[in-house]
Amino acid sequence: MYTVNGKNDQKEQMLNQHVSLVKKLAYQLKAKLPPSVELDDLIQAGMMGLMDAINRYEDIHGAQFETYAAQRVRGSMLDELRNTDWLPRSMRKSMRDIELAISQLEQEFGRPPSEKEIAKKLNVPMDEYFDMLGDCSGHQLIYYEDFHESDSGEHFLDRFSGDDSSDPLKGMLAGDFREALIDAIDSLPEREKILMGLYYEQELNLKEIGVVMNVSESRVSQLHSQAVARLRANLKEKAWTGAV
Repeated sequence: MYTVNGKNDQKEQMLNQHVSLVKKLAYQLKAKLPPSVELDDLIQAGMMGLMDAINRYEDIHGAQFETYAAQRVRGSMLDELRNTDWLPRSMRKSMRDIELAISQLEQEFGRPPSEKEIAKKLNVPMDEYFDMLGDCSGHQLIYYEDFHESDSGEHFLDRFSGDDSSDPLKGMLAGDFREALIDAIDSLPEREKILMGLYYEQELNLKEIGVVMNVSESRVSQLHSQAVARLRANLKEKAWTGAV
């Protein structure tokens, strides 16, 4: 039986032992986010999650603490991003415009459109299109707000989520969404397919991918944003057409 001071000392010890875990997760998340997101903000949110994990862990039996703590830390960081609305409206609009152009061109051509075709559809010069992709660095495949209702009543990701569980993303990845995502990745142009494999499966950073693909880090960032836009457009199309 611990005294009050004993419990506090134990909690402080656990906190100090796992500061490196918080920093590691913050750096991993920061690498996939725009420059506007501050690393210190992620670490601060993660430390709150770690303290919450320490306070709750004594009531949870049969779980490894580090695994449980990592879940709480990541959750706190994502909550911080969601609450601060880190994705600028201009970026959201740019990505929506790119996704729509890709979707319309794929329906028209029956194949993935080239960068020149996408830029032409957007009625912008190639340099400006590349700037749009670069500005959207850190754009993700799924956002929590994707599960909220849209102006039309239902968001496309709702159609992949089969139940009302507290973790809809986890449920989706175990069901139809996973299969649809695999198909969507397989339909990417070869260069972007390789990039996504290096980024998500091999967990290389953008600089390392640039070395492998013999392109600049900024070019890798552009191609990644474009690949994500293609995937979102593909998944939206499958959802609305009932192809899942």
